[in-house]
Amino acid sequence: MNFTEQSRRSFLKSSLAMSGAIPLVAGLAQAESKSAGKPLMAYVGTFSSPLQDVLDTQVDLPPGNGRGIHLFQIDRQTGAMAPAGIQRMGTSPSCLAVNAVGTRLYSTNETDRVGKEKHGSVSAFAINQQDGSLTPLNKVSSGGDGPTYVSIHPSGKYLLIANYFGGSVSVLPILEDGRLGEATDVKNDSGEIGPTTAENAPEGSFAFSGHDHTHAHMIQADPSGRFVLHVDLGLDKIYIWKFDENTGKLTPNDPPTVSLPPGDGPRHFHFHPNGRWFYSIQEEGSTLVLFDYDSKAGTLTSRQTISTLPAGFKGSNFCSEILVSPDGKFVYAGNRLHDSIGIFAVGPQGELTWVADEWTRGNYPRSFSFDPTGEFLYCGNQRADNIAIFKVDRNSGKLTFTDQYAAVGNPSHIVFLDLAKKQ
Repeated sequence: MNFTEQSRRSFLKSSLAMSGAIPLVAGLAQAESKSAGKPLMAYVGTFSSPLQDVLDTQVDLPPGNGRGIHLFQIDRQTGAMAPAGIQRMGTSPSCLAVNAVGTRLYSTNETDRVGKEKHGSVSAFAINQQDGSLTPLNKVSSGGDGPTYVSIHPSGKYLLIANYFGGSVSVLPILEDGRLGEATDVKNDSGEIGPTTAENAPEGSFAFSGHDHTHAHMIQADPSGRFVLHVDLGLDKIYIWKFDENTGKLTPNDPPTVSLPPGDGPRHFHFHPNGRWFYSIQEEGSTLVLFDYDSKAGTLTSRQTISTLPAGFKGSNFCSEILVSPDGKFVYAGNRLHDSIGIFAVGPQGELTWVADEWTRGNYPRSFSFDPTGEFLYCGNQRADNIAIFKVDRNSGKLTFTDQYAAVGNPSHIVFLDLAKKQ
């Protein structure tokens, strides 16, 4: 074989290889073209009053300034929020959840009554993959009064609902088209209501919120999905359930509950990314409690209690949200009346050390969320009718106000969806 023939064969082989690569390159280019310009969306749940044009709605709640679910597009560089529409609802869609593939959004509607029926409801929406807009799919009973929290089971097959006013939790099946079915299980909390004065409350505190009745405030599965945990603020307990993914049924674990100090009022919790540490925030006690979590047995063992407030604080405070940073290095705790976010460093064994607190630039911070990158934190100031945007220092955990707000009536919860990452 001479050099010319060898060169010719090499050229043909290279040409064939390149021709096979063309569809791949074209496919990548097409995928990039489809995702180009797609927004990073934020969905904000609110407390909202009945709307005149929503005829089947009647709520038994104080008036709310929200208009339903407020949509925003996020500037990826600055974190700024630009209004992108409102899904008008008069049923106080106070808590939201987006499914893992970004095609469905679910809201609890925190009402005591819908029409003539005495219960709350949960709504399902389809998400437009181009602009993030919402299309209602259906609405079903939440299985109790005042549903205040919704989460999606890791299997993607069920919604888990905490009914605050009704003191119950429920499991709703997610159908193949994203609509919701009737509850597969409802559990009603019962027991002795805790005292009206929290054991760990700050000196001079008159904080009293939920020790008048059973109040299920949050529900979520552990990372494996084998166990489901929920808190009851009025009973000062964390419930632990075994979960049957085939039937959607809850059965009590052994032991079935863990008690918090009387009157402290567990409100929310968050698992550390390692799945072994579990942090609970107490609304009236203004404390964080670190638990060791045994994922095989579904058991909690408390190991540390620390105040959410700076040393020397006296008076009343109501805790709200708790978040562990995506990298697991910090825990953030919401303080209402003190109107701050407490920042805590996570030690090598999960223990917490107070770092700082940051004023929320508003009144009564109900909740806060990280954007998908963890670079920004968005705080919903419920009584100030705004969301304040902070830059996160990944090294120190501290927050710096960006001088940016978004106007939202009575914001209660915010979730994000990056449509550019959904193909």
